[in-house]
Amino acid sequence: MYFDTKNTGAHCAPQRSLLHALGLTKEEMERPLVGIVSSYNEIVPGHMNLDKIVDAVKMGVAMAGGTPIVFPAIAVCDGIAMGHKGMKYSLVTRDLIADSTEAMALAHAFDALVMVPNCDKNVPGLLMAAARVNVPTVFVSGGPMLAGHVDGKRTSLSSMFEAVGSFKASKMDQDKLDDFELNACPTCGSCSGMYTANSHNCLTEVLGMGLRGNGTIPAVYSKRIELAKHAGMQVMELYRKNIRPRDIMTEKAFQNALTADMALGCSTNSMLHLPAIAHECGVEINLDIANEISARTPNLCHLAPAGHTYMEQLDEAGGVYAVLAELNKKGLLHTDVMTVTGKTLGENIADAVNRDPEVIRTIENPYSETGGIAVLKGNLAPDGCVVKRSAVAPEMLKHEGPAKVFDSEEEAIAAIYAGKIEAGDVVVIRYEGPSGGPGMREMLSPTSAIAGMGLDKEVALITDGRFSGATRGAAIGHVSPEAVRGGMIAYVQDGDRIAIDIPNYSIQILVSDEELAKRKETTEIKVKKDVTGYLKRYAQMVSSADKGAIINV
Repeated sequence: MYFDTKNTGAHCAPQRSLLHALGLTKEEMERPLVGIVSSYNEIVPGHMNLDKIVDAVKMGVAMAGGTPIVFPAIAVCDGIAMGHKGMKYSLVTRDLIADSTEAMALAHAFDALVMVPNCDKNVPGLLMAAARVNVPTVFVSGGPMLAGHVDGKRTSLSSMFEAVGSFKASKMDQDKLDDFELNACPTCGSCSGMYTANSHNCLTEVLGMGLRGNGTIPAVYSKRIELAKHAGMQVMELYRKNIRPRDIMTEKAFQNALTADMALGCSTNSMLHLPAIAHECGVEINLDIANEISARTPNLCHLAPAGHTYMEQLDEAGGVYAVLAELNKKGLLHTDVMTVTGKTLGENIADAVNRDPEVIRTIENPYSETGGIAVLKGNLAPDGCVVKRSAVAPEMLKHEGPAKVFDSEEEAIAAIYAGKIEAGDVVVIRYEGPSGGPGMREMLSPTSAIAGMGLDKEVALITDGRFSGATRGAAIGHVSPEAVRGGMIAYVQDGDRIAIDIPNYSIQILVSDEELAKRKETTEIKVKKDVTGYLKRYAQMVSSADKGAIINV
């Protein structure tokens, strides 16, 4: 490349003079420049400790012979953004993070990178950037939050949202709601269940881009600082061996990630982010592949909200590697893929032990023989929709009921709190897709309200938006095509019967083809007129959810 700090030629002197202005010495310039992408901020609980993680990474890089230089990445707290206009800005940050990191890394000619993310879109955004920049890169996250405790039971953010639903239904008093508010989220870190952030930090280990424990070591444990130092040291080893992200994130690696996703019971957001990351690597993942992998992959973990175990327990049980070791007993993984350890996945998991078969079920005793996520198709979603099957009550795996249709999350939540949703209903929330929202908001407030009212085993929710990893119940998202682009969900009417059959991957609106054709001719598609700024550009450029909501270029 033209600019190289180690090049003593005169043509690089202007750039070196600016590095001197930073206080860098000649000796530092002679070492590889390692960019450390810090997602630290003071508004996201999962990021408030990242300054300490970054300091540890810097020490590791320096110990191993590199020159660490920090630059920032943004991050949104989905929990704080939830339930209002702010959630329109969550998914869209994934591409802002990828774009800005690509720009910073290539503009300043870094030799290697260490990514320090934690919450939600921050992790996939930086994985996308790593693929684009393609210099030696290691990921080390800020780690998960410890579970809270209320009435002697572990709790989490989903417990908090459901408590609001219980309060609204007069099933909980103000004192108990206050108890949840003060104790559900007790430490820094990404929220303590298998939500989107923890899902993708775990999958970073599976993809081979993070060291052992990256997804599970709690944020407040000193082991997290040690891990960060090792990440800094390991990126220098990758630099010396010239092992790059696209050498690691291969088609086989993504198949492994989908397999682990099914076993762990990860967030449905994986079905948005893994295709988008793969796209940057030149690998295609479609929803049909997800069902094929799910059909042969047992579900081994029921972490919150699917069950009553939390990330700290997964870590104690052996972490992601222990899950992979169980899967490997039946040959479900490609073990020959390269990882940031400089070893293959098979070598990495050779000594992994499942220390708690109650937290990580053995391959012989799974929660189910099929994976935690299912993709449904039918006339309501010809291009597919997604449900976290592992978090659905058995009695809701098949459900038929009348539709109650809303054109926004706000309309739906108002109806739920007003007691207008009854047992057996199918709540349909549309015009919340990637383009129609815009921004494809998560629907944790409606699903949590339903669960808190005790209706999660009797009511289904369907949307062209998406659901939080903290959601449980028959919550079906990513309906494609979305309403604003003429998808069938735009033509559903109150009272239409909708049939959901998760075991058979089917979702149908029980209305004749002739009637649906008439509705298409007479129904006006609702396009939001007041969208401005970045959201306006995003709405014009974003793909459908089944393609990963990527930016079309």
